[in-house]
Amino acid sequence: MKEDFRSVEFAPGKVLSVETGRIAKQADGSVVVRMGDTMVLCTAVSAKEPKPGQDFFPLTVDHKESFSAAGRFPGGFMKREGRSNEKEVLSSRLIDRVLRPLFPKGYVCDTQVISSVISSDDENDGDVLGAVGASLAIHLSDIPFDGPMAEVRVGRIDGNFVINPTVSELKESDIDMVVGGTANSILMIEGEMKEISEKEMLEAIKAAHEAIQKLCAFQEELRQELGKPKRVFVPAQVDADLETKVNELAESQIKDIVNIGLGKEEYNEKISEVKAAVVAKFEEDEADDDVMKKVKKLLGKIEKDSLRNMILEQERRIDGRTPVDIRDIWSQVGYIARAHGSALFTRGETQALVSATLGTRRDEQSVDTLFDQEAKTFYLHYNFPPYSVGEAGFMRGPGRREIGHGHLAERSLRMMMPTFEEFGYVVRLISDITESNGSSSMASVCGGSMALMDAGVPIKKPVAGIAMGMIVGEEKTVVLSDIRGEEDFMGDMDFKTAGTADGITACQMDMKVQGISFEIIEKALDQAHDGRMHILGEMAKTISSSRESISQYAPQFLKMEIDGSDIGAVIGPGGKVIQTLQKETGTEILIEEDSKGKGQITISANDLDKAEEAKKRIKMIVGHLEEGATYKGIVKSIKDFGAFIEIAPGKDGLLHISEIDHKRVEKVTDYLQLGDELDVKLLKVEHGGKLRLSRKALIERED
Repeated sequence: MKEDFRSVEFAPGKVLSVETGRIAKQADGSVVVRMGDTMVLCTAVSAKEPKPGQDFFPLTVDHKESFSAAGRFPGGFMKREGRSNEKEVLSSRLIDRVLRPLFPKGYVCDTQVISSVISSDDENDGDVLGAVGASLAIHLSDIPFDGPMAEVRVGRIDGNFVINPTVSELKESDIDMVVGGTANSILMIEGEMKEISEKEMLEAIKAAHEAIQKLCAFQEELRQELGKPKRVFVPAQVDADLETKVNELAESQIKDIVNIGLGKEEYNEKISEVKAAVVAKFEEDEADDDVMKKVKKLLGKIEKDSLRNMILEQERRIDGRTPVDIRDIWSQVGYIARAHGSALFTRGETQALVSATLGTRRDEQSVDTLFDQEAKTFYLHYNFPPYSVGEAGFMRGPGRREIGHGHLAERSLRMMMPTFEEFGYVVRLISDITESNGSSSMASVCGGSMALMDAGVPIKKPVAGIAMGMIVGEEKTVVLSDIRGEEDFMGDMDFKTAGTADGITACQMDMKVQGISFEIIEKALDQAHDGRMHILGEMAKTISSSRESISQYAPQFLKMEIDGSDIGAVIGPGGKVIQTLQKETGTEILIEEDSKGKGQITISANDLDKAEEAKKRIKMIVGHLEEGATYKGIVKSIKDFGAFIEIAPGKDGLLHISEIDHKRVEKVTDYLQLGDELDVKLLKVEHGGKLRLSRKALIERED
């Protein structure tokens, strides 16, 4: 590849630079893309021949962010980057989802794209740069590719759209959306927003596409000058005789089943019976493995074509619904006995069991990535066990799909969450998908919203989500609301939107075909709005606002403020005072110094009385002792004239022998031993902070 350096201004003030031919020359294609001081090395390699028997496209996309790019060390003991973090996984998915549909149908050679952030200026994120670089690396190479494509991030500040806003600019933006596509069509959308309208979202997509077109034109120019000749790729030809025979055996039966209007289990059972009978027929004829693979593929094609044709011709779906119908919804809150909040949300044959857990500041999720180090006080974890689709499988932790779905559901709800300063709790949602037949991520949004309200989290408004689909024909396009699994798999679009009654809070779209007009996207958005409003109405029948109180099982907490000069006294040497206080009162105590130099203390416990006791003792430590108040103390030393009682860490008072009992006390040890706990009354705080205590003041005198 010839060495070259070029740049393009694809949006006002936004310049992308590209270097080729200097680094990674043994890859099929490689470029370094740059904005500001953020640089991303993108490489593409594809095997020359497919593996024997390979019948799917094995594309791998990895986006990696090295801490050295920003002059930092990774955290942890190993001091080395390990498995991909969530940010890297999500960025990899953003790139993959636009690249994948642009490879020729039938291309099955092992292909790997690696996007490595090698320099970071902490302002320009490398994810969308990596997408442009990945497209260009493939486009300049000899790998078959129907690109180029490009991705940009779009924000909106003071009503004006900003393309590829910096990290600082995003803090002022009410939109954070990544849009990917070709010069002619949008292929992918993902982002979050502050309750924007469908019209505003469409405008944002159009603004993004203008920049995408410029980036695609720039790539085409480089391809003309620097690109390698493309490999000759001829898709495998369909065996016409075999196709005719399979159609004769199965086509009419599959069409009949598709047209009945069945639920998932019954539909799958009947389809499987037909397919098994056809496979058995070819096995009787002793067909080889290659033929059997082709037979199964043809059976899948018949099912797909039958489903699509029924929708296009009759506007009727597998389960009998019209394109705009939503499946039946039922829900319940408070299902899990000891969870702080829970919800069971079921839509058709998709079900999410969502639990909400309230925690203290110590439960916040640490974040240490190249572009973000701020701890999270709200997070959602999504789980997709194999039994949810009637299968047995390994449970090996979250994969890319689980991370992506959980992130989308989290973003959908995050805009409606109170701040930590407003609510004071760290909140974790867990969505376990117990049944799945389409759009489990949106079920997680609905169930998550209801679980938060059940937990007493004061969310601003309920949030619901819906997944839209699309079937594109030669003369007609049908948009589908609330798609099932088959409609997702065999359709041309998966478009998820979530939001409140007043606007969209998050979205995700993937297109499998090119050439979709903005008019069709607008129709999908409007239809999604109607569906979302219906779902919100169904949710409101179960719960419509947050409970006024939190669960009795949730941590209870108190807040107090002390002078900044007293923080050291509460913590003590090496943390001894605060550790003792937490142990003796059964609480967790968090101390932070605010911008005004004051100490902000949060005391949490499973019992409010324990928190009150800790607050009382902190007051004593910082000198806020009330004469006449009763305190629980521990005998620290015994003298002939009395005993010294610790009523708070570092605060000892004298219990004189005359104040032990109403009767004459000859020996202190007749009443007290070292380590004894007792209640005492603070009689007086004398000059110099000396404390005078009494036991007998709390004992009823015997006549």
